[in-house]
Amino acid sequence: MDTNKKYTQQNSPIHEALLKHKKNRVVPFDVPGHKGGRGIPELTEFLGIDCLKVDVNSMKPLDNLIHPVSVIKAAEELAAEAFGADAAFFMVNGTTAAVQTMIMSTCKAGDKIIMPRNVHRSSINALVVCGAIPVYVNPGVNHQLGIPLGMSVADIEIAIQENPDAKAILINNPTYYGICSDLKEIVALSHKHNIKVLVDEAHGAHFYFGDNLPINAMAAGADMAAVSMHKTGGSLTQSSFLICQNDIEPGYVRQIINLTQTTSASYLLLSSLDLARKHMYLNGKEIVAKTLELAEYARTEINKTGGYYAFSSELINGDTVFDFDRTKLSVHTAEIGLAGVEVYDLLRDEYGIQVEFGDIGNLLAVVSAGDRAFEIERLISALTEIKRIYGKDKVGMLNHEYIDPEVVVTPQEAFYHVKKSVLLRDGIGHVSGEFVMCYPPGIPILAPGERITKDIIEYIIYAKEKGSSLTGPQDMTVEHINIIDF
Repeated sequence: MDTNKKYTQQNSPIHEALLKHKKNRVVPFDVPGHKGGRGIPELTEFLGIDCLKVDVNSMKPLDNLIHPVSVIKAAEELAAEAFGADAAFFMVNGTTAAVQTMIMSTCKAGDKIIMPRNVHRSSINALVVCGAIPVYVNPGVNHQLGIPLGMSVADIEIAIQENPDAKAILINNPTYYGICSDLKEIVALSHKHNIKVLVDEAHGAHFYFGDNLPINAMAAGADMAAVSMHKTGGSLTQSSFLICQNDIEPGYVRQIINLTQTTSASYLLLSSLDLARKHMYLNGKEIVAKTLELAEYARTEINKTGGYYAFSSELINGDTVFDFDRTKLSVHTAEIGLAGVEVYDLLRDEYGIQVEFGDIGNLLAVVSAGDRAFEIERLISALTEIKRIYGKDKVGMLNHEYIDPEVVVTPQEAFYHVKKSVLLRDGIGHVSGEFVMCYPPGIPILAPGERITKDIIEYIIYAKEKGSSLTGPQDMTVEHINIIDF
């Protein structure tokens, strides 16, 4: 390969190298063993010969993700430019790996990291692995919707004053529901105290490419961001970007990535990231405008049906809801007497509509420019019918909000401690040795090292009864829970 070739945002270096490789008809005496699809005809028929022919191993013409020097290096440089960052990394272990890399790049065992408790499980998993100590800042709460909001700048300032030795702060921006914190002010405050700012931007890839959207992490001055390109940027599931700027050392970050990321990176995932970056850079404004148009129409029509509340930027309060991502179609369902997860199930089982997730009081439908108007109409119609056929009094609905956890020991100490399995209700008052969470969204109800309370157990039981998918415990039936005693 000509390493002196100059690429622009109109290029997709990895994709272009794969096309050249395919054209060269190279005879494969390397892995993978399906040999361009010839080894498993059924798989080839299912995925297509073109797909299998570019599911290849690292080689000189295609570069190597562990130590990129040619086309992957060029693709990462284009990504950094597109996102307004100093450096970008292609992640093929999901945004989970990007979040964990951010934490492990800035915190070592015993270091403190400030974060909201309503983080994705990947953040607390990182604490289990590296031994950093969480300092939780309670998010705001919307009592009507029963959802956690963003982080108050005043609360963060208190946390910094009480923990001046904290190494980093992690912020969810936006949350799954579309809630944004005052990112710019949080960055300014944190940097004043020499604290790194890490942004879990899993649901905000589109913030970098459209107009009339909340500020993105790099524009706000954050040090690192985990950007889930597959969620709203169009790449294949499991592919993501990690981006950074300021005085973050890229070489060290790559070393941290290589501690856990696969040495057999999928070129299907890599090329999808490469093409998605190109597509969003060239067409992002149009894509975002179309998405906003569809989401706003759906929100207006759903609110006209009564009972449901598709919330939006009217929630903005300048603090815990500093901004709102209007591409998110978040719908409160509790007023029709149904949990969000119950409406989620009905949409899928009775109407053939798959939304992103449902929790106790809300559901989220992900809207993109790839949706069609008649599909939006179908969703609106189905919600109207569900209200008419299945709606009932709100009596007995649990209004779960945010449960402030009592952290007894660090996640790492709890996770590796000797444990005892007990029935759920028998765990009340003890310390949890494991996670319990609804997935999606993957925010732990209970994390290792936290005190198990009656409220927590009642919420877990209620979520099970309503049909939520509970994950985390060693007992996959979630009848028992592992506790630790001191």
